[in-house]
Amino acid sequence: MAASSFPFNAEALLVQSLTDYAIYMLDPEGHILSWNPGGRRIKGYTDAEVIGHHFSQFYTEDDVRRGEPQRGLATARSEGRFEAEGWRVRKDGSQFRANIVIDPIWQDGELMGFVKVTKDVTERFKAQTRLQEAERTLAQSQKIHAIGQLTLGIAHDFNNVLAVVTASLDLIARTSSEERRQQLVDAAQKAAHRGSMLSRQMLAFARGQNLSPANLDVNELIRASIEVYRRAAGAIATCTLDLVDGDPVAYVDGARFEAALMNLVANARDAMTAQGSIVIATRVVQPADGVHPDLQPGRRYLYITVTDDGPGMGEEVRLRAMEPFFTTKDVGRGSGLGLSQVFGFASQSGGFASIHSEPGAGTRVTIAVPVVE
Repeated sequence: MAASSFPFNAEALLVQSLTDYAIYMLDPEGHILSWNPGGRRIKGYTDAEVIGHHFSQFYTEDDVRRGEPQRGLATARSEGRFEAEGWRVRKDGSQFRANIVIDPIWQDGELMGFVKVTKDVTERFKAQTRLQEAERTLAQSQKIHAIGQLTLGIAHDFNNVLAVVTASLDLIARTSSEERRQQLVDAAQKAAHRGSMLSRQMLAFARGQNLSPANLDVNELIRASIEVYRRAAGAIATCTLDLVDGDPVAYVDGARFEAALMNLVANARDAMTAQGSIVIATRVVQPADGVHPDLQPGRRYLYITVTDDGPGMGEEVRLRAMEPFFTTKDVGRGSGLGLSQVFGFASQSGGFASIHSEPGAGTRVTIAVPVVE
C-alpha cells in the first residue's frame, strides 16, 4: 500500500524536526506508510527500504516468532494504546533498547491505521542495569565484610587455643609410652592440624592473613603449576589454559594465589556431575565504574577466571557462595571456606572476586587484582 492511499494527510501528523524519536504511520495491518527523519536516524534504513514493508522487520527473530508485533497492534486496537520496552534491530543487524507507543487512528468508527513512536533508550537501560548490579553487589559485599569482621576475632582466638592444645599434646607424646595413649595423641594432633587449617582459611576470608606479596608474572605462576591443577581436576574434568598474551604482572603473594586457584579448580571439579572441562584464563581489563564496590577507578585489573561447564547455580546460591561455612556439598566433603578464602585473598591483594553462574550454564569465578603498570 502506498503512502498516498491513506485517507488523510499522514505527513501532517509527523513532526519532521524530531530526530530523537522514530514516528511511523501504519496501515491497519502494520505496513509502514511513512516515517520521519528520526526513524531513518535510529534504524538506518532509507525510505525506499521501509515504506510499504511491515513494521515487524525491526523486531528480533524471537519476538517475531512470539507474535509480538501483532500483539502490539491488537492491544492498541482493543485498549486504545500499547506501550512496551524491548530490543529492536537496526539495518546493520545491531540491537538497541526501544521504548515504543502505538496509538490507533479511528475515523467514523473505522480503524484507519496506527501511529507508532519509538525512542532509543539503550543508554538509560544500560545505566539502570549497571546500577542494579552495583546495588546487589554492594549489599552482598557489605554482608560479607560484616561476617568477615566477626570471623577475624573468632579465628585469632581459635588459633591461640590451638597453640596451647598442640603444645600440650607434644609434651604428652614425648613422655608417654603406652600404645593407646599414643593413638589418642595422634588423633588429637590430627584434629589440631585440621583446626589450624580452618583457622587459616577464616583468617584468609577476614583479610587477616600475613601475606608476602611481590611483583609476579601471573601467567608464569599458572603455567608452572598447571600439572597440579590438572591432577586436582581429576578424571571427571579436563583442565586447560587460555592466558592473555604478554606477561601481566600483579603484586600478589604467590603461594596464597596458587592456593586460591587450587580452591577454585577443586570447587569446579566437585560441582561436576558428568565429564566436563575447566578453563583457567587471564585477561587484562579496565572495568567500568560501578562493577564492584572495591573497584579503584581508572585502574587496570588482571582477571584470573576459572570457568566450568558444570550444572551452575541459582541466584540465591550464587549470592551466598562466598559466605564462610556456606556449602551445598554433602557433609564431610568441604568446610564451606574455599570460596570465602578466595574472596579474602582478592580483597587483601587490593582487588575483588566475583561469581557468574546460571543453572545449566556452568560457573565462572573471577579473581581481579590490580595490574602493576
